Amino acid sequence: MASTAGTEARNRTARRTRAAAAVVTALGLVGTATACGGDTSAGGVGGSTVVVAISGDPGSLSPTTALVSTALAMNSFAYDTLVHIDADGSLVPGVAEKWSATTTSAKFTIRPGVTCEDGTALTAEDVAAEYNHIADPKNQSPMLGLSVPVTAVAKADKAARTVTLTTTKPAPFIVQMARLLPLLCKKSLATPTALARATNASGPYRLTEAVPGDHYTYVKRDGYSWGPRGSTGAGLPGKVVVKVVANESTATNLLMAGQINVALINGADQDRLDAAKVKKRSLEALFGQLLFNQAAGRPTADLAVRKALVSALDLEQLGNVATGGKGRPATGIGEIAPTPCSGDTVKGNLPAHDPAKAAAALTGAGWVKSGGTWTKDGKPLTVGLSYATNQGPQVGSAVELAVQQWTSFGVKAKAEPKGSGSIVSTLGGGDWDIAWAPIGVTLPDQLTQFYDGPPPPKGNNFGSITNPEYRRLTAQAAAKPGAAGCALWDAADATLVKHVDIVPIVSKANQYYGKGVTFEVDGSGIVPSTVRRSAD
Repeated sequence: MASTAGTEARNRTARRTRAAAAVVTALGLVGTATACGGDTSAGGVGGSTVVVAISGDPGSLSPTTALVSTALAMNSFAYDTLVHIDADGSLVPGVAEKWSATTTSAKFTIRPGVTCEDGTALTAEDVAAEYNHIADPKNQSPMLGLSVPVTAVAKADKAARTVTLTTTKPAPFIVQMARLLPLLCKKSLATPTALARATNASGPYRLTEAVPGDHYTYVKRDGYSWGPRGSTGAGLPGKVVVKVVANESTATNLLMAGQINVALINGADQDRLDAAKVKKRSLEALFGQLLFNQAAGRPTADLAVRKALVSALDLEQLGNVATGGKGRPATGIGEIAPTPCSGDTVKGNLPAHDPAKAAAALTGAGWVKSGGTWTKDGKPLTVGLSYATNQGPQVGSAVELAVQQWTSFGVKAKAEPKGSGSIVSTLGGGDWDIAWAPIGVTLPDQLTQFYDGPPPPKGNNFGSITNPEYRRLTAQAAAKPGAAGCALWDAADATLVKHVDIVPIVSKANQYYGKGVTFEVDGSGIVPSTVRRSAD
């Protein structure tokens, strides 16, 4: 029998790696669609049905633990947030009608009349309780550090309808983080796992049916009036059905046939839809990035090896293969627009494609090329490149091309395909060398947990990165409120690239195609308050 300590260690690893599942290779995994079989006319626009197609089951939907991108997108229909973000990046009121903030505190005034689906009022006490629940380390919520600042303490003033949040550690984007906090009534915190397949929702929809692996049905709530800027449920579809549709070509066929209205298509099927002039909404995001494991004993712990491996690659060619020629060179390390800081932190900071220079770097570090293979102390330079297969076959082709280029250079390299869940487990487990692992977040300080601090199971620094300059610059940036620290955040990001801790390769627009429906998108996917049926 496994020891209790061993079981708890595995549980800690699982809980920690769930935090990264939302961001590591997550973009492009969620599609939305209005499918055949729904009532698309009864009751007018508000009575119509919209079916959201997703590539895989979301797993648990519990809002204090679910951070997989699919679950986040689904929960945005059921749970509202304190604030929302506009297309230009500005914050707009949601459940909070106003707020004020510093780098270590925030005060939110809760809008009156907000309710959960059972009719219970959502109060300042409920919001404070949720903040404190997630901030309590014993609850092991992966949302700590993403939607709730580390060291946060919340207090409610019932009469004033205010929640005051304080931290001992600077949180420069403390208000912006609140847009990622799905709000639920306090009583649900006693048994948050009960919401894995149910809702006690504060948003415009409630979950009425859950059939894992097949579909989830959300029905619009009556009386909803606290959306972005106080918008209501008027005009929203009466029902949203989330349907598991694993194959993009199938989704494209249904879309072209008029049997679905919206689908997120990122592969070669885009060409058919573009030729048919199907309307689309785009969201640019990092699509290809290499992460190196710098744990002791790994060949990639050596900076000279990392630089040589990158110089041996034609990154532009890899990016073109991975995106079918539809991408562009990466300019950032994962902050998804709209984000406060958007400087180009990649250009000029990566080693150029130069195999001769790569060979010189290895020779200078004590490696010898013998029999066509680089060796040191009698051991060949051997690396594996892990990647998630559900990023599509083009990524697999790009990985195989990287392996070919390394092999030709004299490295024993191999591709190591993983499923979407297993790539996260692989990173958390530590037995890997290099990973194709793009990370997407909405705020620059959210990246620090992945590129600084402890590795799993105590943290999410998967690559065991130690970059003193990154730590110094992020500490300085965190002391400045919001966008005032952007120059420092950008400089910190650039140090990771210069030190070859990460290699951003290519970004790509996630394309949401739509027929018979209008909508807008943000970093979480479709914005629920913008969904409307249309004539075309």
